[in-house]
Amino acid sequence: MTHLRKMMLEELRRRNYGQHTTRSYIRTVEDFARHFKCSPDRLGPRHIREYQAELFAKRKLSAGSVAVRLAALRFFYCKTLKRAWSIAETPCPKKAHRLPAILSQEEIAQLIDAASTAFHRTLLMTLYATGARNAEVTHLKFSDVDSKRMVMHIQGGKGRKDRDVMLSPKLLEELREHWHRLRRKPRVWLFPGNHDHCADHPIDTKTVWHACQQAAKRAGLQKSVHPHTLRHCFATHLLEDGADLRTIQILLGHNDPKETAHYLHLSQRHLHAAASPLDSLPLEGPSPREH
Repeated sequence: MTHLRKMMLEELRRRNYGQHTTRSYIRTVEDFARHFKCSPDRLGPRHIREYQAELFAKRKLSAGSVAVRLAALRFFYCKTLKRAWSIAETPCPKKAHRLPAILSQEEIAQLIDAASTAFHRTLLMTLYATGARNAEVTHLKFSDVDSKRMVMHIQGGKGRKDRDVMLSPKLLEELREHWHRLRRKPRVWLFPGNHDHCADHPIDTKTVWHACQQAAKRAGLQKSVHPHTLRHCFATHLLEDGADLRTIQILLGHNDPKETAHYLHLSQRHLHAAASPLDSLPLEGPSPREH
């Protein structure tokens, strides 16, 4: 694997793939090889189909996760080994389009107030106030907070794109308090790593995940809550407050406006824009009681 791994790494770096994607692709090819106990350059379409079935049937991965694994294998065979890839033989699995859970603003307030530490509270406020992704929040720097223009700079987001989002006055006040609470004043990272938050590296995404999980449990929320939930809530609540889809698309950093249009299915303002036809039926009183 050593020589093949080096070849694949060179191809990924030559195309300027991100660190997360690079690690994910390399791990997938290594797992594929371990599954068959064979060097991957000696495996072919039959093995890929068998591996794909294994991911669904035994590992119970979602269609999205399987699609990412297939993308890694396609990169390895097409770009690294320069072999042909048949879409007919290895079709991309159909994804289920499920609507995410959305918290009301009252539930968001309960979640933030239930944070187990002040550090976690600031994390949750930042997620909701900016609509940033988990990885984007972990890599925020103090220099990204622009109090003159009241914007937050999100650098190197998904697709290596930079964007600006609004800086809430309430969040700015919280971030100033957050800075004063830190034992060692950080030079770079807004959310420094380590248990006492004084490291020269940022927190990891698991810290943000646990902050959401613990606060949701303490708040007694029955809905599934993770960092991306607050991003969905940010967009949905903006839409309900009258923001247009194009503005929300820019704030979220979406390439395709169709991605942003999904929030029309979640906005109460749009869902309640028309009354149910049931309400206009001339029904004769309530349903009779059963004996």
